[in-house]
Amino acid sequence: MSQHITGNNEAMGGASQRFEVLYEDNHLLGIVKPVNIPVQEDATGDPDLLNLLKDDVKERFNKPGNVYMGLVHRLDRPVGGAMIFAKTSKAASRLSESVRTHSFHKVYLTVVHGKPPASRGRLTDTLLKDAKSNTVTVVRKGTPGGKEAILDYTVLGSAEGYSLLKIDLLTGRSHQIRVQLSSIGCPLYGDQKYGASVNKPGQQIALWSALVGFPHPVTKEEVELTSLPPQTHPWDLWSKELQKKAVR
Repeated sequence: MSQHITGNNEAMGGASQRFEVLYEDNHLLGIVKPVNIPVQEDATGDPDLLNLLKDDVKERFNKPGNVYMGLVHRLDRPVGGAMIFAKTSKAASRLSESVRTHSFHKVYLTVVHGKPPASRGRLTDTLLKDAKSNTVTVVRKGTPGGKEAILDYTVLGSAEGYSLLKIDLLTGRSHQIRVQLSSIGCPLYGDQKYGASVNKPGQQIALWSALVGFPHPVTKEEVELTSLPPQTHPWDLWSKELQKKAVR
């Protein structure tokens, strides 16, 4: 048995009216992360998703004291889409184990400048993060501190100098999709950090968490949460049906 939950569910009450709720039970909370909200508290002091969701659960269920909300995976601040959170420490531990054993899978949609050299392929790189500048670079294998990064991509279509890609993320490195695609000459639309030479200031990055799949931490049933990007430029260069079909 498996559950496949698609976006456009009605939002629930309380603070979650700000978010589209994809899935919720006693153990898990799945939502569509809005763009430009940090997942965790950062130096800006802006409201962050983790604390907003804690406040929401506290309000909706009238819970006294602190509310537990476990972060299992992350999305960069400018990126939106499907995310799953754990409502108990047991669920968080089991989902983290799913990440380690690669039974937790993530699929993204992205729009890039140009077109990759092949219609589908695997990118394997060594990435090194500079914590001070919060930037990541591709380095030689064996570089101290470098981590292996692997993704599979499929070109779904090309139009007006852009390509729509489906990304199956096999490792979860910081800024991985953005850096790896930029390194092959296909920076993401709107990415100010790794594609500043071809993007205009203020453009929204075209990267979306389209699918998060995992075994339920208690029932073991396979759960898939899906979400499609907003049909604004450049996403609207391709049909919603094409995007929906790609992530199923």
